[in-house]
Amino acid sequence: MKQNLFKSSFADEINAYLATKTNAGFQERSFKNHLRLFDTFCVNRKIDEAAFNNDDVESWLEQRQDEATTTHYNRINTIKHFLSYLFLKGYDVVVCYDIRFKPTDFLPHIFSFDEIKRYFKAVDMYCSGYNRKDAIQYPVLFRILYCCGTRLNETLGIRKEDVDLAAGVIKLNESKNNNERYIVLGDDLQSLIKKFADKCFYLLSDDDFIFTNTKGKRLDGKTVYEKHRQFLATSNIPYIGGGKGPRIHDWRHTMAVYSFKQMSDSGLDLYVALPILSAYLGHKTIFATEKYVRLTMSMFPDIEEKFRHKTERVFTVEVSSDETD
Repeated sequence: MKQNLFKSSFADEINAYLATKTNAGFQERSFKNHLRLFDTFCVNRKIDEAAFNNDDVESWLEQRQDEATTTHYNRINTIKHFLSYLFLKGYDVVVCYDIRFKPTDFLPHIFSFDEIKRYFKAVDMYCSGYNRKDAIQYPVLFRILYCCGTRLNETLGIRKEDVDLAAGVIKLNESKNNNERYIVLGDDLQSLIKKFADKCFYLLSDDDFIFTNTKGKRLDGKTVYEKHRQFLATSNIPYIGGGKGPRIHDWRHTMAVYSFKQMSDSGLDLYVALPILSAYLGHKTIFATEKYVRLTMSMFPDIEEKFRHKTERVFTVEVSSDETD
C-alpha cells in the first residue's frame, strides 16, 4: 500500500487503521474509498492537526448533492468506526452518531427490449480516434454489465487471469459484499470475449486489467459513465439526470428483472428461482434480492398473481441495512 495515498493530518492513523483491518481478515477495498473521501474532506477543511470537532462532524454528516441514500449511509457509518478507533487511542475527536438507513421509493430504469436493441447498436457503432481499443472493448464491457448483471467496479476490476475462455467463466474479485464469485457466460457473449481476447490479450500480463485506457491502465468509471451518456443520446433514450438515470447500474436491474421473469416463465417456483438469482447477483441473503422480485411483479401482473402470497411469507424479515446492491 502506498503510504502517500492519504494527505491529511490523519494520514498515518488511516494507514494504521487499514493495516489493523486487513490483519483481522477484512478486505482493504471495503474501507479505502470511504477513508480516501474522509482524508480529502479533512484536507479541504484545512484540519491541520489530528482532531475532529462538532462542526467537522456536522459538515461530514450532510448528505452530498446527488449522493444516493445507501452511499451516504455507508460513508457515514464506515467513518464512525474509524473515529471510534481514534477516540480509543486518545485523539481529540468527536465520534459522529449513526444514521438510519432510509429505504427510498426510487425505481430504477428497466430498459425495454427496443431500448436494449438501440443502445447496443450505438455501442457497436462507436469508434474513437483517441483510444482505438474502445471499438472492441465497449461492446464487451456493456454486454457483461447487461448479460451478467455485474456492478461497474466489479467489471472494470476483471484481470486477464480472471477470464477462463475455455470454460466460459469469469471470476469477480472486487465484489461489493467482499465475496469473490464467478459469472457464467452465455454462448454469444463467450464467443465475443474470445474475439476480444484474440485481438488484445496477447498484449497483457496475467495480472493486467482487460479494460484499459490509452496508457494501458485500468479504465475508470467516470470515463465509462461519459460513454454511457453518449450511447443514450445516440440511441434516443432520454436521460433524466439527478440520479434518476438511466444509470449504468440500471443494466444490473434490467438483467435481474428479465432473469426472474424468464425463470418464472420456465416454470421455476419462487423458492427455487430466488436463491439462484440472489447467489448470481452476489447478495449475502435473499432479502437483498426482494426489490427485484417486487419490481418484476409490478411490471408483469401475471407473475404477481402467481407469487404474491409466497412473497408475503418469504419476505417477513426487514432487509438488512448493512447490505446494499
